[in-house]
Amino acid sequence: MKQGIKQVKTDQNGRLWLALVLPWLLVQTTETKAQQVPQPDTAGRAKSTMPALLGDTVRVRLELQPDSLVAAPMSIDSARLEWLRTPPTMRDLVCDRVGCFETDVPHQFNNAVMAYVNLFTARNRSYMQRVLERENLYFPLFEKYLKQYNLPTDLKYLAVVESALIPTAKSPVGATGLWQFMGPTAGDLRLKRDEWIDERMHPEKATEAACKHLRYLYGVFHDWELVLAAYNWGAGSVQRVMRRTGKKTFWDLYPHMPAETRNYVPTFTAIMYSMKYADSHGLRTPTLRYQYAEPMDTLGLRGQAFDLRRLSRACGYEDSLYLTRFNPELRRAALPAGYRPYVVRYPSAAAVHLGDVDRATLLTYCQPTAELPQPLPILPPRLDGVEPWMSKEMLAATEGPRAQTEATAPRFRRVPHKVRKGETLASLAERYEVSQKQLRRWNDLPKGRALKPGKQLVVFVPQPVTAPRKSAPLEPIAVPEAIAVAPRSVVKPAVSTEEAAALREQTEANVREVARLRELSRQEKLQEARLVAIRQRQAIQRAAAEAQARADAKRVAKASTADPKRSEAKAAATVAPEPEEVVETAPVVAAVETGKPYTVRKGDNLTKLARERNLSVAQVVEWNKLESENVLAGQRLVFQAPAEPEEVAEAPRKQPKPVAKVAGAGSRSTADKRMESSKVHLVQPGDTLFNISRRFGVSVQDLRRVNHLTSDEVKLGQKLLVPQG
Repeated sequence: MKQGIKQVKTDQNGRLWLALVLPWLLVQTTETKAQQVPQPDTAGRAKSTMPALLGDTVRVRLELQPDSLVAAPMSIDSARLEWLRTPPTMRDLVCDRVGCFETDVPHQFNNAVMAYVNLFTARNRSYMQRVLERENLYFPLFEKYLKQYNLPTDLKYLAVVESALIPTAKSPVGATGLWQFMGPTAGDLRLKRDEWIDERMHPEKATEAACKHLRYLYGVFHDWELVLAAYNWGAGSVQRVMRRTGKKTFWDLYPHMPAETRNYVPTFTAIMYSMKYADSHGLRTPTLRYQYAEPMDTLGLRGQAFDLRRLSRACGYEDSLYLTRFNPELRRAALPAGYRPYVVRYPSAAAVHLGDVDRATLLTYCQPTAELPQPLPILPPRLDGVEPWMSKEMLAATEGPRAQTEATAPRFRRVPHKVRKGETLASLAERYEVSQKQLRRWNDLPKGRALKPGKQLVVFVPQPVTAPRKSAPLEPIAVPEAIAVAPRSVVKPAVSTEEAAALREQTEANVREVARLRELSRQEKLQEARLVAIRQRQAIQRAAAEAQARADAKRVAKASTADPKRSEAKAAATVAPEPEEVVETAPVVAAVETGKPYTVRKGDNLTKLARERNLSVAQVVEWNKLESENVLAGQRLVFQAPAEPEEVAEAPRKQPKPVAKVAGAGSRSTADKRMESSKVHLVQPGDTLFNISRRFGVSVQDLRRVNHLTSDEVKLGQKLLVPQG
């Protein structure tokens, strides 16, 4: 029992000593490491970007990226272990300094920020010193555009996190420039990229684009920590995590982000602290080679070919690529002729070497000595025994494998059609000789729904294959065997000069034959179109004549029943004429009927009355001295010119009845001759008085005089007398 009690006391004493010694050992180790300041790298400076960011593991290996400033791969401890190694006085000092920052950008202090502060101020001082050398060159430019876009000026440290102030920095995933823009983002921000220039590496244009992008992200999140996370990870990714978790701040979303984005904000805060307090940590030394902005001159190019290396020699620089540092957006040291306008920058101090040379002479000197590299043209593979086509004409002279398929394939013509009143899907299908199903499919028409007047339809009318394609003599006029493509296993002998000349003549003859056949085909198409137009015009005239004959027959029947005394005279006038004569003399009968005054009845209108008597509304208005086209019941109207009834009325008074008929016929002999030599034309859609006069070879004045028209206006369905001869 006593031995057990003694052993317990011994264990407790050992643990007590271990608890007292372990913190002392940790403090000594951290102080020793902090005093070991690495010497600046004088042998060489390798370009690279930021080291890989901290994870939460015990040991993390840094992966170097292109253009990084880290000389060799390093390993850093986890943030928790780094926090334990840091003396409490150092932690409190850094915490107080970070808390005193008067800025809107993220500046929260925690163990991750402390780990990066130790990395930049103690363990990897050379990285921060290389950044400090370029600070005076780029920070004034960043502050200018940040102030212009009303953004916090401390966002200038974001370019250090992205590219370490190297304008030509490139990441493994393709991000480029001071602000590390990806291709799609650069396109959205109007940064141009081609094989000659990449404006993501232009300091001013890229900085202005970054300010626009940061302003847009702040308008989305209204939180600078989330803005920095979205700049690294993408706005869409951050919004998806916020919707999935329901969290609204960066530190609440911290466990749900990838490692690079988690450490992005702490790295920004640590770099901002390290650069603000670089003097306190001894980072600024007299051995650093600080860079400053120089006064610059510009040389505008307007499509001239240009070699930057020749301009460097003209300015007196030994290094022919010296001026590329002032034009980092140039992917090559030259520009081709015909390129878009570009401005070359060079130091003003170099103007002394140029002297008084004018711009034209300088551009002539800076022309490339050799032709700039151009993409090689695509050449067909060379195969033994296979001869390529000699010319385009020879290829056009042969039909090839598509000739038979093109000849057998149906050819269609697109015809637009506007639905009229009374038309149905069945009538349209019958008219264009297609099926109703095809019409519905072509125009997305629902089944069982009627067509609305005015709707625009599309009909594909099949076209017959032209005669030259059916019986074209192109098949026997094929490519001569001497130039036909031979099998790969057969090697043809070389062609002599005479054979080549004969082949060329045969090819030209084939081309001329093809052109002649095409011209014949075109002429046949034109002739067919003319015949179709003539047939259509004749059909319209026959339909109009038949309609006029039917209307006249109905009118004569009505008049015969109404007035039996005049039936004999009308029958005598209409006896024994041939069908063409009936059509031609129909207006005479209508003119005789319209001589009697008419009393307007209830429901009558001027358009209806004029149409029944084969007259125009304008004629009735003029003959009756009407002020408008409105008529009232009981009003008496005359449907004949005022001069004609008087002559006809005087004859019966002076002479007896039998003689009156003869006299009346004699007085109307001139009119009858004019009427008999006239044709009736039914006005079609699109017809005008001018078109009708051109079609029938008469003047517009004759048409107006014969039809008693007061204007050139005609209406659809109106019947016009067209004098012949």
